Amino acid sequence: MVFTWFAATLRQYPEIAIFLVLALGYYFGKFTFRGIGLGAVTATLLAGVLIGQLGITISQPLKATVFLLFLFAVGYAVGPQFVRGVAKDGVPQAIFAAVQCVLCLLVPVILVKMVGYNLGYAAGLYSGSQTISAAMGLSTDAINRLGLAADQAKAMLDSMPIAYAVTYMFGTVGSALVIALVGPALLGIDLPRACKDYEDKHGGSKELGGAGSAWHRWEVRAFNVQRGGKVAGLRAVQAESLLPDARVFVQRIRRNGVIQEATADTVLLEGDVVAVAGTREALTRIIGERAKLVAVSGARETFTKDEVAIEVDDPELLNVPIEGVDVYVTDKQVDGKTLAEVAQLPAARGVFLKKITRGAVATSIPILPSTKIFRGDILTVAGRTQDTNAAIKMLGVADRPTDVADVAFIGAGITVGALVGALVWKVAGVPLTLSTAGGALISGLICGWLRSVHPKFGRIPTSTVWFMNSVGLNIFIAIVGISAGPGFVNGLKTQGIGLFLWGAVATTVPLILGMFIGKYIFRFHDALLLGIVSGSRTTTASLGLVCDRGHSQVPALGYTVTYAVGNTLLTIWGMVIIVLMTTKFF
Repeated sequence: MVFTWFAATLRQYPEIAIFLVLALGYYFGKFTFRGIGLGAVTATLLAGVLIGQLGITISQPLKATVFLLFLFAVGYAVGPQFVRGVAKDGVPQAIFAAVQCVLCLLVPVILVKMVGYNLGYAAGLYSGSQTISAAMGLSTDAINRLGLAADQAKAMLDSMPIAYAVTYMFGTVGSALVIALVGPALLGIDLPRACKDYEDKHGGSKELGGAGSAWHRWEVRAFNVQRGGKVAGLRAVQAESLLPDARVFVQRIRRNGVIQEATADTVLLEGDVVAVAGTREALTRIIGERAKLVAVSGARETFTKDEVAIEVDDPELLNVPIEGVDVYVTDKQVDGKTLAEVAQLPAARGVFLKKITRGAVATSIPILPSTKIFRGDILTVAGRTQDTNAAIKMLGVADRPTDVADVAFIGAGITVGALVGALVWKVAGVPLTLSTAGGALISGLICGWLRSVHPKFGRIPTSTVWFMNSVGLNIFIAIVGISAGPGFVNGLKTQGIGLFLWGAVATTVPLILGMFIGKYIFRFHDALLLGIVSGSRTTTASLGLVCDRGHSQVPALGYTVTYAVGNTLLTIWGMVIIVLMTTKFF
C-alpha cells in the first residue's frame, strides 16, 4: 500500500523523483574503496535508472535548461586558460590536447563501426570511455535533429546511458592506472627523479608547513642595529638587498622606544630594533653567522660587530598585523611574467606568495621562480595590509569571499550563445549547426575570458560555478536515467560484457598513443608529460595519482591549459560523433 502510494506520487510529481535521485546519487557517489568510487555522476545515473523503473515521465524542457546552465559554467571556468592556450605560450600544449582529443574521438568511432553499435550505444561508449558526461547532451541534441521516427530515436537515446554506465568505471579508474602506472613503465620515466630534476633546474623546493605543523615557512624576528654595523645608515630596501637570493623585508622599527611602520625608504640607524620578515631559512642565516664565528673562535669577542646580527625578543614590535588575501590576476602588465620577475617589482615588496590556484578544477600550481602567472589565476598572498593592497593594485582585484553572482550576465550569456547556436547553415546541402548546447559552451568560454580581462562585471562565485557545473549536470543525468530506466536492464543484459571490453579498449588506446606522441614528437619534459596527458583527457583522478607517485605538484603545470582545451573539444565531440556515424563516406 505504501509503495503503491509512493510510486503514484512520483509519477504525479516527477520533480520529487529528480530530487530523490540527486540525493541518492550524491550520497552513494561519495563512497570510495582505496580511492576508487562511482562518483556523483555515475551514481546519479544508476539511481535515475532505478527510480525510472516506476515509469516516470519528465518534461524535456527542464533537461535542456539545466544542461545549458551546466555548459555555460564549464566554458566560464576554463575560458581564461583556453584563450591563453590557443593564443600565447601554451600553444604546444594546446595543440597536443587537440591531437589527444582527436585520438579520443577516432578510436571509439572505429570501434563502434567495427562492432556495429547504433548511434545511442556509440555516443554512450564514447562519453563513458572518455569520462566526458557533458558529451551525452550534445549527442542527444544531434540525434533529435536527425528526423528519425519517434520510437527509433527513443530507442537510441535509451541505449546511450546503458553504454555510458558500463564504460564509465573503467574510463575513470583505467585512465588513472594507464597514465600513472603503465605510462612511466612504457616510456621509461622515473617520475620522482624527473620531478626532482625539474624542481632543481627551476629553483623549487618541497612545500611543508601549514595547519597542523609546528614548522612555518615565513617568520618575523627582531634584530638590533649594531654600532658600525653593515645596515646602519642604509635605507630599508638597501639593507634587504644584502641578501639578494632571499626575500626579507624590514616591517617595523623601534627607535628611542617608539614603534614605527617601516617603508622601503626608511633609514636604519644605530640602536634601532628592526622587525624583519622572511623565510625561516633566510632569517636563520642572518643569526647563524654569529653562531658560526663563535664556534670557530671559541670565544665571544673575536669577531667584528659588522659581521653579526644580534636577535632580541620584543613581543610588542613583533606583533605585526598581517592579512592573507586571494588576488584574481587581471593586469596585462604581469600576465605571462615569471614569479622571479614579479618579485622584482616595487609593489611586491613585503608580500609573500602562499599559493597559486589555476583553472576550472582549482589546480594548485607549484611555486617556482620560473613559474609564470596568467590572467585568471588566483594568488594567495600574505603581508601587512598596506603591502597586500599594493600587490592587489599591481596584480588585479581582490577575490574577496561573496555569495552574490551576476545573474544578468549569466542569463545574457546563455541567451546570446544559444541563439547563435540555434542558427543552421547549409554547406553542400548538409545542415551544420553548433546547437544551443554548443552555443552556450562557446559563450561561456568568451564570458569567462572577458571576466579575467575586465573584472568589473560578470562575477560568478566559485560555489555558484560548482553548483551550475555539478548540480546542473546531475539534474540532466538524473532525467536521462529516469527516462531510460524501463529499457536499461534489458539492454545491459544483451550488451554488457561486450560494451565493457570495447570501452576499455577505447579508454586505453588513445592514452598510450598520446603518451608516445607527447614524449617523442612534442618532446615534453618527463615531469610534465603525464600531467599534460591527464589534462587533455580531463581526468583529475589520474593527475592526483601522478602527483602522488612523483611526490611533487610539478605535473600540475601541464594540466590547466590542456584541461581547458580538452574539456571543450571532448564535449563538442558528442555532436561530432553522431555526424561521423551518419556520414556515408566514413
